Amino acid sequence: MTRLPDNQAIADSGHPVIRSSGHLSLTGRAWGLRSVDERQVSAIMQQHDLPEILARVMVSRGVTTEEVTDFLNPSLKASLPDPSHLLDMDVAAARIASAVISGEKIAIFGDYDVDGATSSALLMRYFRALGMEPFVHIPDRMKEGYGPNIPALLGLQARGAKVVVTVDCGTLSFEPIAAASDAGLDVIVIDHHIGEAARPKALAIVNPNRLDETSPHRQMAAVGVAFLFCVAINKRLRDKGFFKGRSEPDLRQWLDIVALGTVCDVVPLTGVNRAFVAQGLKVMAARQNTGIRTVLDMVGIDEKPSVYHLGFVIGPRINAGGRVGKSDLGVRLLTEVKEWLQAMVLEQAMRLAEVQDGQSPLLLVAAEGWHPGVIGIVAGRLKEKYHKPVAVIGVSDGIGKASARSVSGMDFGAAVIAARDAGLLIAGGGHAMAAGFTVEEAKIPALEEFLAARLAPQAGVLTGARSLILDGLISVAGATPELAETIEKLGPFGQGNPSLRMAVQNVVNLKPDIVGQHHVKTLLVDKLSNARLSAICFRCVGTPLGDALLSTRGQVIDVAGQMRLNEWLGKISVSFQVDDIKLS
Repeated sequence: MTRLPDNQAIADSGHPVIRSSGHLSLTGRAWGLRSVDERQVSAIMQQHDLPEILARVMVSRGVTTEEVTDFLNPSLKASLPDPSHLLDMDVAAARIASAVISGEKIAIFGDYDVDGATSSALLMRYFRALGMEPFVHIPDRMKEGYGPNIPALLGLQARGAKVVVTVDCGTLSFEPIAAASDAGLDVIVIDHHIGEAARPKALAIVNPNRLDETSPHRQMAAVGVAFLFCVAINKRLRDKGFFKGRSEPDLRQWLDIVALGTVCDVVPLTGVNRAFVAQGLKVMAARQNTGIRTVLDMVGIDEKPSVYHLGFVIGPRINAGGRVGKSDLGVRLLTEVKEWLQAMVLEQAMRLAEVQDGQSPLLLVAAEGWHPGVIGIVAGRLKEKYHKPVAVIGVSDGIGKASARSVSGMDFGAAVIAARDAGLLIAGGGHAMAAGFTVEEAKIPALEEFLAARLAPQAGVLTGARSLILDGLISVAGATPELAETIEKLGPFGQGNPSLRMAVQNVVNLKPDIVGQHHVKTLLVDKLSNARLSAICFRCVGTPLGDALLSTRGQVIDVAGQMRLNEWLGKISVSFQVDDIKLS
């Protein structure tokens, strides 16, 4: 792997520049190699007998020499925290254990996104394994909106529930939980959304992001907190002798569900989250979960599932029912309806985005009639295109419902909570990378001004977005399956632990062509060795990157991207996923 002198630096980044014709890439970005402490790299290589690229990446991600073994072999044994370290966990586990022992009816109230759905499914499977049959209520997105509501909670009580567990919601549901509590219903909140000083009148609020919480595991999705909840209940029941004469549930069998919710909620894949996903992918590969297996079979995936499959194949299909409000339809039909709605809203949102002020630290678009079930997906697409925080608002009868997505370093969740406290929102909450809110249509201009001012001090990270920082340089001949397998040891990759981005230099862009409707495929040929590497750029047709790839046919270019290991009919090969190009 080639390294360049450290004195060639991208402004304000400290990363050495990769120089070539025109300096900037054809999409206007400067490339630089990630700077690391060379002494730490050498220490990890020597003490753990590892290739340089693994050591270099681990140092860049803050892994110390002592942490290398656990990082390369993420396990729950090493990473899972004691559930009791979370405030109210012991109270919550004791109440559920009591309900299980005495046969009281338990209800689950879950959010309608993937994190809420997986959290609900996890608890449902766990309670069934204990011999219970819980009520489960997932609110209708259009009719009930987000979070607990009084009619639903009291309705569960009327059906016989003595205790309700809310998952991926409830931290800010003051009035509904107060009404349920006053009616004699015990409410336990299992959540991860940012809280505030006041707390609902619940029996227990288990949330690593409570303002008075000191847990170091704030990055967990709700499904991760729910898994710890199950661990705590299991321990309580074990101590009470509940499992004498009966089998104790093996919680590891449901780690595929935990991994799915963790990835789809775009939380950092660090610490215990990394262990959840690494172990969950192994469970998912066995295809024991009928629902997940059905989705994989339906879309023709017969390879080992990856983080990509969780986030972009399984997750959207799990999400489809709740997001279009047609939960009685089949997964295939719901996906088709969702995709049609998504395409319509995305096209309109793109047109609005093009006329926005490019200097603003955020992008906010709104229109009448946009379906709330697809605005989150559209917000994610706009964030990818413009690399800045995005809020997409669908307006109906003077009320806007929004979904927001952010970039690393800009906390949209905190901005939304501040806007709610300032009286600009009807409701709102979330976390740094994703948020949602409800706003009166008349207040949208004032809200946009408020959010822009709130996010402006953090906008320095947007300047860095014009740089493309690489983990290393490789040759076409060096892009082997063996290297790809070595890199896979650093996974699972995702938010907080991104895939390695590398560059191949001085390659001929041979016969680039459009495949499907949105992708560009080409063959990269090394000028000297004539080695060849298949490459593809996803969803780039009509974008500056796609235009650049197609217009440089036959030219010598440098290509930045990510190696992908492919398996087809028993043969393993490597391809390159293109992120950017520059003239060589």
